[in-house]
Amino acid sequence: MNTIFKICCIHFSVVFFDDIRAEEYSPSYAGGSSRLDFLLKKEEIIVIESKMASNKLKDRQVGEQLIIDIARYKAHLNCKYLICFVYDPNNNLKNPSGLEADLSKKHDALNVKVIVVSPS
Repeated sequence: MNTIFKICCIHFSVVFFDDIRAEEYSPSYAGGSSRLDFLLKKEEIIVIESKMASNKLKDRQVGEQLIIDIARYKAHLNCKYLICFVYDPNNNLKNPSGLEADLSKKHDALNVKVIVVSPS
């Protein structure tokens, strides 16, 4: 993911939360583990995942990555809510509203909200 975008997400989140932990490891899932972009451990309920759409990361790829992330985070003890920010600076996503609607729902015990942000 774009480092500048990740830094902006951290700085924006600091306005609302005191304890933001970047790059925490998630439990192993399907033979591997990954890092959570942001964990708000004090609240014990929120994990934030961030993506940036590009020429190589469009609707299908973003959706697939988020589906994998959702499956991983369902196993995380401190994750009851998953907020996914997708930044699309060049309008590479053809159907951002569809992506939000398809994935923003309850996945077992995990509540997921996908938010796509683009300049237009």
